[in-house]
Amino acid sequence: MTDSADSDDVFSRAREQMVRQQLAGRGIRDPGVLRAMSETPRHLFVPPSLENRAYTDQALPIGYSATISQPYVVALMTESLRVSKRDRVLEIGTGSGYQAAVLAGLVRQVYTIEIVPELARAARERLRRLGYSNVAVREGDGYLGWPEEAPFDAIVITAAPDEIPPALLWQLKNGGRMVAPVGPSFEQDLVLVTKSASGAISRSTIAGVAFVPMKRSPR
Repeated sequence: MTDSADSDDVFSRAREQMVRQQLAGRGIRDPGVLRAMSETPRHLFVPPSLENRAYTDQALPIGYSATISQPYVVALMTESLRVSKRDRVLEIGTGSGYQAAVLAGLVRQVYTIEIVPELARAARERLRRLGYSNVAVREGDGYLGWPEEAPFDAIVITAAPDEIPPALLWQLKNGGRMVAPVGPSFEQDLVLVTKSASGAISRSTIAGVAFVPMKRSPR
């Protein structure tokens, strides 16, 4: 057996343990989400120096003052969206591409926006290399969303705005769901926004979280 095969086996076991203990063990029930998390190689979405910590339940730095969210929070946000195979989903805050990769196994198409050029380029290449053909990556300001592809069945924001951008509320389809950390730096509520068939907006709090602030392009 090669060193590469040994490493793959180690990561596979670590991923299975992550899903069993950190996700299912803490209340994640959606079988599709658990499957997607078990199939997505998180160690390929963190810096090589942090591979040995890839399946611990913690956020990890990926450079440029950005992080990859802890697995439980990724699973919780994904489960809260209640997506299906026919859905088109917008993600704000691509980072390394991990959340987009998890969603790619659950939906028809993922559109993801990253404001840091270096992260956007790296994520696009990483996702392409790993075969995620249903993910489109854009470098840009997430506060503006992706209007030409709207409306979206679901939207997930992976950095924290003080308030949910109006453009994103507009780009959410009637009947859609949005999950976002909202509030001041590193002290936010994870908020679920639902939009009724008539377009009425309602909000509820899922949990307390700590995300990096959502950046804006200079005006």
